[in-house]
Amino acid sequence: MLHINDLTHHIAGKPLFEQCTAAIPAGWRVGLVGRNGTGKSTLLRLITGEQSAESGSVNVRPSARIGTVAQEAPSGERSLIDTVLAADTERAGLLAQAETETDPHQIAEIHTRLADIGAHAAPARAAAILAGLGFSETQQQQPCQAFSGGWRMRVALAAVLFSEPDLLLLDEPTNYLDLEGTVWLESYLKSYPYTVLLVSHDRDLLNSAVNHILHLENRKLTLYGGGYDQFEETRRQRLAQQMALKSKQDTQRRHLQQFVDRFRYQASKARQAQSRLKILAQMQPIAAVTENHVTPFEFPAPERLSPPLIALEQGVVGYHPDKPVLRRLDLRVDMDDRIALLGANGNGKSTLAKLLIGKLRLQDGRMRQSKKLRIGYLAQHQIDELNPKETPYDHFRAALPEETTEAQLRARLGGFGFGIDKADTQVADLSGGEKTRLLFALLCLPKPHLMILDEPTNHLDVDSREALAQGLNEYEGAVLLISHDRHLVNACADRLWVVQEGTVTPYEGNLDDYRTELLRAVRQQQKADKPARDKNGTLSHHTKSGQKHRKRNAAEKRAALTPLKQAAQLAEERLSELQSAQEKLQNILTRPNFFRDMPQKAQELAIKGRQLQIQIAAAEDNWLAAQEAYETALAEE
Repeated sequence: MLHINDLTHHIAGKPLFEQCTAAIPAGWRVGLVGRNGTGKSTLLRLITGEQSAESGSVNVRPSARIGTVAQEAPSGERSLIDTVLAADTERAGLLAQAETETDPHQIAEIHTRLADIGAHAAPARAAAILAGLGFSETQQQQPCQAFSGGWRMRVALAAVLFSEPDLLLLDEPTNYLDLEGTVWLESYLKSYPYTVLLVSHDRDLLNSAVNHILHLENRKLTLYGGGYDQFEETRRQRLAQQMALKSKQDTQRRHLQQFVDRFRYQASKARQAQSRLKILAQMQPIAAVTENHVTPFEFPAPERLSPPLIALEQGVVGYHPDKPVLRRLDLRVDMDDRIALLGANGNGKSTLAKLLIGKLRLQDGRMRQSKKLRIGYLAQHQIDELNPKETPYDHFRAALPEETTEAQLRARLGGFGFGIDKADTQVADLSGGEKTRLLFALLCLPKPHLMILDEPTNHLDVDSREALAQGLNEYEGAVLLISHDRHLVNACADRLWVVQEGTVTPYEGNLDDYRTELLRAVRQQQKADKPARDKNGTLSHHTKSGQKHRKRNAAEKRAALTPLKQAAQLAEERLSELQSAQEKLQNILTRPNFFRDMPQKAQELAIKGRQLQIQIAAAEDNWLAAQEAYETALAEE
């Protein structure tokens, strides 16, 4: 599907790729990872043809359709559903042609083609994608211009997913999604029937949605099998092996050089010395392993305050007196709390944050907080509020007291990774990750007791996210976290609050339990048939809220358990067999030079791999359904 051959490319004199080679067969789902600024987005532009390579080539299979999320969010009076449907240009063209065509034979061909591409089912499929990304049926009929830029970018994502290109290119698609949308996207990509190249720093998404990792480092591309965790482990082993080989080679070179230095001028040993000189000259040096250092996040410790920091009793808040967004708020935040807010965008997470920082007042109820409480707030789009023409030094000078010395100011900047070069660089020339660090640095100047962080990882790479998680765990104040990054939430939060149905309540389970509920909801949404009801109106399937099948007598249930258990076991065995076959196939396909040395065999195996991928998706659905049926019957025993 995609072949990168000896690619070399520079941007503004900076080398991004040097003789890079990689091959991605059809049907593979690949995560493109690497530090910020290494050239991942540039590689996508080279693939789409927006940029031309200086040397080498980037080739996509002829006639293959490439799909990317539009950089400009859709707008105008067209409804969301129509905007998504228009992304299938063939369907739209055929429908337009059918409106004006008069030749009966041509009309028949048009309708045959419409049937072949599933045109009549397209509205339902488009609606399902929009629903998965958080749009209600009512919202889907509204014009694009009625939504903010972030929500319209979701529409752009829905459009490219609906068009089902042969090569789907996604660059940080979760930046505009909440946790619910991220879980849905993960499920969607796992069953995507064509090729995916995904740029993301979301560790959980890379573990679940892709089956290969393409790593961009030191201007080279390296392809690994498996998800992100497997990539990290494989790479760690490879680096350790490289370090061992280098150490062994250095010792060997040292011994050879010592022999040469000692005996090269002795006639009896001259031949041996010359021989060792030739060995040294021919010995290819093994590169030293270098790891780019990640500046840690170090949050200053605030003075201790008596609990609670904040206490809400029967709070009601909203933007209009007669339309409260959140009611019945009975919440408490203490100094050592690490709280993550869960819930779909639009349910009121940002409203609660604005209440806590004082931008909104209670409409009813009571809120108590310490008089000395200092709160640091990082908003999702606050990065746009930085002055692009000023430097980090300028921002700090404006925020700190006049008596702050130059040395003190520089020391604070250095603590967040802004040395002399970066401290005096205009914000417009900083990377997204550096701008986020600047916001954190400014947020921490007053030593807050509570930090409220709204999607703090959007512009951070994987390693910086790990550094942030470590910094938050070492921070001595309270944290209220709004994030779609499950790895960060799992690493930091010890309490979960769910914002839904007009209130905020503690969640008793963990994040994995919440994700399981979301996935169950996704599977139910994807089912074509709606849940059937028996004569008494009881739902006949197991729902998220824990509703059960109507009771049967004990004998029927015991008799039913055995075949259900056997079906689940057989489905699991079948899934395991297919996954083992896929793993063996991937090991063959990732052998060095395999595609070059055996192109025909490689193509055959790539096709087989795509077929296995489809079979695995179906087998996984069968196993989940069988397991759920067995567990439901078992619970009713």
